[in-house]
Parts: sequence; structure tokens; C-alpha cells
Amino acid sequence: MKKISAASAFGIFLACVSVFIWGITFVSTKSLLNDFSAFEILVVRFLAAYLGLWAMRPKRLVLKSKKENISFALAGLTGVTLYQFFENIAISFTTASNVSIIVSICPMFTAIVARIFLKEKCITKSFVAGFILAISGVALVSFNGNAEFHFSPKGDLLALLAGICWGFYSLFVSKINSMKYDIVCSTRRIFFFALIFMIPLALSGTGAEKTSSVFINTDAAFNIKRFSSLANWGNLLFLGIMASAGCFALWNKSCKILGTVKVSAGLYMIPVVTVIFAFIFLGEKLSLMGICGAAMTICGLFISSWKK
Repeated sequence: MKKISAASAFGIFLACVSVFIWGITFVSTKSLLNDFSAFEILVVRFLAAYLGLWAMRPKRLVLKSKKENISFALAGLTGVTLYQFFENIAISFTTASNVSIIVSICPMFTAIVARIFLKEKCITKSFVAGFILAISGVALVSFNGNAEFHFSPKGDLLALLAGICWGFYSLFVSKINSMKYDIVCSTRRIFFFALIFMIPLALSGTGAEKTSSVFINTDAAFNIKRFSSLANWGNLLFLGIMASAGCFALWNKSCKILGTVKVSAGLYMIPVVTVIFAFIFLGEKLSLMGICGAAMTICGLFISSWKK
């Protein structure tokens, strides 16, 4: 058996940290939804992430060519603005179980995009077998004792679009990593373009209904109340600094070390982490079906990455 190099082990560690923290974000987001709309959380989260990355690395990224901005802009559009927007809005039209299952197909979209555009030979028999086992495990984890799957074309389509967007984000991250720029500065530029692409949504949100996912509350008294809550600030900073600024930088670094397809397989683990922390902090049930699903997901993850 081939030994894992120190660099590969470090890349795996970075990916595991990202997946672990991203799995916990569900708990923070669910708490914040009591006072914020999904779009408000998205804007504050990535604005905090952008400022946090400036604090981490207060130096300007000088590009070799202005054309390279295209890759950064497309990464911000697909992996942050569209992916997060589609995923959050999808939950408004369909069940969380549906969204979790469909979005977990991200690694397969990443492999397909890499095969088409990067000519990577990544769709092997072991990858497909591991994918089938992992997605079956994710289904059990998501249902967690609820053996119902509600078909909602609008919500399910949005969740599917989110998964496709992540596949293209992985493609653009591969291109950005090949430019050999500083990871923190590169991630910050991606977030900059993501925030730019959020402006049209913000303009439409000011006139939206309160029940809308893009609603922006301009009531001064209510804003003072919700932004004076230490719990809200804790969750917003966790989502912005740790889950976005930190984890996106770690994830991009891991992709640079191991390759986007191999790292993306780790996304199967996010629903597993979410279910465990939802059980601990939100009191949600953890059934035998969920435990079996977690085991299947882990096995599928190893099989999809298996090489002779």
C-alpha cells in the first residue's frame, strides 16, 4: 500500500477541518433565521469573511494579467453567490432532506466538470461505486427515521443548480491555484467579487416581503435589537470568520495540494456532521437509520478515493 506523504496528510487535515466546521454551520444558521432572512445572513457572513481575510493578510493581490480576474469573478459568482443563494432559497420550497441529498452530489458534478474541462481521468469504477454508497448513506442520514421524500420541482431544481454551481466553482479554483498566488489573498478576491454580485439581490431585497428569503429589514429599532444580541454576533462571526474566511482558504489550499476532485469527495461528510451537532445542540433525534447512513457515507468516501 502506498504511503501518504506529509503534504497529502496536511491537505487531508485541512479538508477535514473545513468539512467539520461547515457541518456545524447548520446549527448557527438555524439560530440566526429567527432574526435574519437567509440573504441577510449571506451578506453579513461574507462581508465579515472579506474583512477578516484583510486582517489576516493586509496586502494587496497584484495580478500578472487583468484577464485573471475572470477566474476570480466566476469563482465568486458560482461558489459563493449562486451556490449559497440557491441552497438557501431551495429550503423555502422543499424539505431540508431533499436539499441535503441533492446538494451532496457536488463531488460528482466536480468530477464531471473536471473530466470535461480539465481532461482529468477522475471518474473511475471505485469513484462511482463510492458515490452510490455515499449518497445512499447521505439519504439515510437526511431522512434520519423519516421515510418520506417529498418531490418539489422548484426547490429540488434549485438544490440541483447549487450542486452544479459548486462543480464549476471547483473548476475555477483549480485555475486560480495554477496561478500560484497567496491562498488568503486569492480567497479574499473571490469573496470581493461574490459581494459585488450580491448587490443586485440586495437592491431587490429592500422592497421584498418579510416572508421572502431575500428580505432586508430596514427597521432601525429591530436592527438595534438583533445586532445587540451577543448570541447573534457569535453566530455571525463563526459563519463569517471561521466557516467562510478560514474554511474557504483551507479548502482552496487543500484543493491545491490534493486536487479538487479528491477533496470534493469529503463533502459527503457534511450531512453526517450536521446531524450529530443538531442532535447535541438542537435536540433533534438521531435514529438507527441515521447512524447506519453515517457509516455508509464514511465507507463510500474511502471507496471513492481508492486507488490500486
